[in-house]
Amino acid sequence: MQFKALALALTAAAAGMLALPAAAQFAKPEDAIKYRQSTLFVIGQHFGRIGAMVNGKAPYDARAAQADAEVIAALAALPWTAFGPGTDKPAPTKAKPNVWTEQAKFTEHAEKFQAEAPQLLAAAKTGSLDSLKAAFGPTANSCKACHDSFRAR
Repeated sequence: MQFKALALALTAAAAGMLALPAAAQFAKPEDAIKYRQSTLFVIGQHFGRIGAMVNGKAPYDARAAQADAEVIAALAALPWTAFGPGTDKPAPTKAKPNVWTEQAKFTEHAEKFQAEAPQLLAAAKTGSLDSLKAAFGPTANSCKACHDSFRAR
């Protein structure tokens, strides 16, 4: 169990360090778009699993919820640098143009999600479905607020 915690901490630290210079890592705008879409897809998959448990559509499994929350927390900081200049096209993207024109507001939403993800993980670690439900709502709301403002349907 200690090894798993250490491995997660090292993964999260490495992900955080990679997120800072990520914009410089993309050779082409298409690479940044694929990166952010892939990261957000993985976050969404794990978030959906927790959502199914929280909403009674799947049996509650404390270990699975914690594993899903660990992935979400580890990836929460990654996609945002991939919304740099020139990444609004050419690939198909659901990001609205205001991502690039309202960057302060977009950053605020990203930071809100990044603040909520560790709270979700902390709740999952308790093994309590009630705690998970309490943390899931604010985290889901941070996703929804950003999607409502910055994601095309």
